[in-house]
Amino acid sequence: MRKINFSAGPSTLPLELLEYAKNELCDYQGKGYSIMEISHRSKVFEEV
Repeated sequence: MRKINFSAGPSTLPLELLEYAKNELCDYQGKGYSIMEISHRSKVFEEV
């Protein structure tokens, strides 16, 4: 069972969103590279 956060700060995210973020982190939009591997000056990074 997942914990529920009732505080005013950051809250618990839906599992679907966490799964999506996990998959995109490893293979951003099916491009074959991680979002963490791209240049912060690239067009792709600006889109994020």
